[in-house]
Amino acid sequence: PADPPVVVYLLRHAEKEVPPADTTDNPPLDPAGFARAEALVRVLGDAGVTRILSTDYQRTRQTVQPLADRLGLTVELYDGRALADVAEMLRGASGRILVSGHSNTTPDLVDRLGGDPGSVIDELSEFDRLYVLHLSPDGTTTMLLRYGE
Repeated sequence: PADPPVVVYLLRHAEKEVPPADTTDNPPLDPAGFARAEALVRVLGDAGVTRILSTDYQRTRQTVQPLADRLGLTVELYDGRALADVAEMLRGASGRILVSGHSNTTPDLVDRLGGDPGSVIDELSEFDRLYVLHLSPDGTTTMLLRYGE
């Protein structure tokens, strides 16, 4: 029998605190972001996710940590500047993998996996986009969902 398709879920981090202009570029989630992270548990808690990847920022890790905790998984870090390598790794993977990224890296990675990234993610207001890609030898199918409030 053929190998089951690899399913990759991709999202941008949830809402983040707006830091003062002279401070870190690594702000944590704000209360709405933490609520969205909990919504992700409801959406993907029973989806059979086997791996969770995140860039090494508070906001990307905090978005997926509640799901990782629920599933007993460790969040694996990846380099958001090395998306070609990440795409190659994902194409060779198996199972169901969640990838937490950013408004610029997430559509880029969808595209590199052969999916349809759709419109540009609105940097200031769009935090609810959840891509579901099925990777198979016949090609990639893309489904775009929304999650959270």
